[in-house]
Amino acid sequence: MDLGVRWKLHGDGRTPAPGAVVRPDERLSWPRTFGLGAQHVVAMFGASFVAPVLMGLDPNLAIMMSGVATVIFLLSTRGRVPSYLGCSLSFVGVAAVIRAQGGTSATVTGAVFVVGVALFLVGLAVQKFGARIIHAVMPPIVTGAVVMLIGFNLAPVTASTYWPQDQWTALLVMLFTGLAVVCLRGFWSRIAIFLGLLFGYGISWLFDRVFGRIHSVTGGGQATDHWRLDLSGVGKAEWVGLPSFHAPSFQWSAILVALPVVIALVAENAGHVKAVGEMTGDNLDDKLGVAISADGAASMLSTAVGGPPNTTYSENIGVMAATRVYSTAAYWAAACFALLFGLCPKFGAIVAAIPGGVLGGITVILYGMIGLLGAQIWINSKVDLRNPLNLVPAAAGIIIGVGNVSLKFSENFSLSGIALGTIVVITGYHALRAMAPAHLKTQEPLLDEGTSTYDEPSPGEGGRSAGA
Repeated sequence: MDLGVRWKLHGDGRTPAPGAVVRPDERLSWPRTFGLGAQHVVAMFGASFVAPVLMGLDPNLAIMMSGVATVIFLLSTRGRVPSYLGCSLSFVGVAAVIRAQGGTSATVTGAVFVVGVALFLVGLAVQKFGARIIHAVMPPIVTGAVVMLIGFNLAPVTASTYWPQDQWTALLVMLFTGLAVVCLRGFWSRIAIFLGLLFGYGISWLFDRVFGRIHSVTGGGQATDHWRLDLSGVGKAEWVGLPSFHAPSFQWSAILVALPVVIALVAENAGHVKAVGEMTGDNLDDKLGVAISADGAASMLSTAVGGPPNTTYSENIGVMAATRVYSTAAYWAAACFALLFGLCPKFGAIVAAIPGGVLGGITVILYGMIGLLGAQIWINSKVDLRNPLNLVPAAAGIIIGVGNVSLKFSENFSLSGIALGTIVVITGYHALRAMAPAHLKTQEPLLDEGTSTYDEPSPGEGGRSAGA
């Protein structure tokens, strides 16, 4: 059985020739391959470490399980889909809602475990029936609206939790990160979040030296005098040790809040597989279901031991596009680095010490970008928002999700925010479509413009094909 762990040496193993690419089954010399692996770890560092911190989970365990998840993904796709799996930011809002309802870290990971199961089953369905099963249930108008409401539902978290801890640091970090994203090029723009974190650390340290302690709210909501950057935990942390594990706990109310994120993860995986296929020149349509299932399985394993869920990372697509090296050997190297970082509690303590004001500046951009990915899905899919069949369910669901509207069924059960907004978008769209006149039922492409080739008949064929 070919597991995709054998690579041919590309050229002389040093630098690809002008215009040449290093294919997934090729590699450069091992020192260069491990260097590229480290580059991939740096690229995903910002989001992959910010996400577990925002979710209240152990960052050491998060980075360790991201390495394990990457290995699972590479083995499942037989080395054909180069990808790094890191902590998904789509779950940050879910974690905030669950904790606001009194949930613990075990409750969060239990809810997300069920999402992993659902994602795994979606992947199996795609393998059996083709990608059109996704389109039938989740056309672009639905997918974009759900992704948008998940991102914008996070706005109160930034406004009430992180920004007030140090507004001026937050403002400077926001401006710096925005400039880094827009003005830097290539690899450097891909690690803008990481650079923003470094800048925030430096500004917080400088403000502590110049202005002394700050009087503001902390993560617990109490206004006290405190240092912006508190590294006391770093000194106490060991250099080598295991992260903290815990078993998940399952509550229906938390599960219902988390399940809508399946839609965002399906869209992320579909876009990733198509983007990698276009860059490498390989037809990877047949790997979409496998990729989705692998992501689900990896998330199940991670959350089963107390870690966060995982997803494919667009930051690493940027690294591949910049270097033109698509070797999966580099991702195996990245997974090894992630496992080593996970065994260093001191490293995790540095991440856990990120000042609240720094997170305030980062999340203003990050949460907005998550929400606007929904708009990107609409644009790529040419969704017509003049059509009331599209406009009405999306408008209602987004307002419910962003405004955290609640629908109470009994003293012990209610739906609100992300869960209720998603239900309104999905059921509203399909119910209205069943009753709408024929001229409003225009056919839309799949998920994003690129995936419209899935299951299209080839010229001269009457049946379905793997893709154009």
